Amino acid sequence: MLTAITRAVSSSLASCELSWLPREPIDIAKAIAEHHAYERCLAGLGARVISLPALDTHPDAVFVEDPAMVLDEVAVITTMGVESRRGERETLAAAIAPFRPLIYMRDPAKLEGGDVMRVGRHLFAGLSARTNEAGVAQLAAELARFGYEVHAVELRDCLHLKSACCCIGDGVVLVNRAWVDTSAFDRYRLIDVAPDEPGAANALRVGDTIVMPNAFPATADLLRREGFSVATLDMAELMKAESGVTCSSLLFDA
Repeated sequence: MLTAITRAVSSSLASCELSWLPREPIDIAKAIAEHHAYERCLAGLGARVISLPALDTHPDAVFVEDPAMVLDEVAVITTMGVESRRGERETLAAAIAPFRPLIYMRDPAKLEGGDVMRVGRHLFAGLSARTNEAGVAQLAAELARFGYEVHAVELRDCLHLKSACCCIGDGVVLVNRAWVDTSAFDRYRLIDVAPDEPGAANALRVGDTIVMPNAFPATADLLRREGFSVATLDMAELMKAESGVTCSSLLFDA
């Protein structure tokens, strides 16, 4: 069964880590409403949603994609690239443990799940301010026994790899080429985001539907013309925390 682990919005979200956006006031009530609509969307697309309680002492804890990766055989609990987020891991690991064996990454490796894009048995890991070469190497070593190949990818001008590209189908990658070296993706079909929507590459495939923010209508229309079913959500307050649609859930079959 398709399962989505989410976590409620922290009351302290306005104190989140920011790397690329200026800090703006965040309406917490609206952010909570956006997150509830996101969970309803996942449920409507067939996912069983397991919603964890908020961690109010950890502003970024709603973004459950970063502390963990859930693969078919195992889950990886990452070593976060910013110290302030390390306390998010344990309760998230406890929620995943009934479904998968756990692997814990170790220092000096730094890796966040938002930097990892999976396409079949290939994992592409972005080298960012949050993920280092030691993190990519440790991930590759841990997952080699399961038949995964891990490839390092160079990034520029964005937070995570999934800010710049996401797999939206079998061998199809939605991409902003200005932010990522696409030479690693030469075996796949690339669809470019609309020129005036650089942030639109973060999109989440749930079943046969692509979920994305309603802030990127031109890219949504482009995907529909390409034959994709697209659902859009208001994510305006959550996006002030440098979020996207992938980072607020862990999707896996269980």
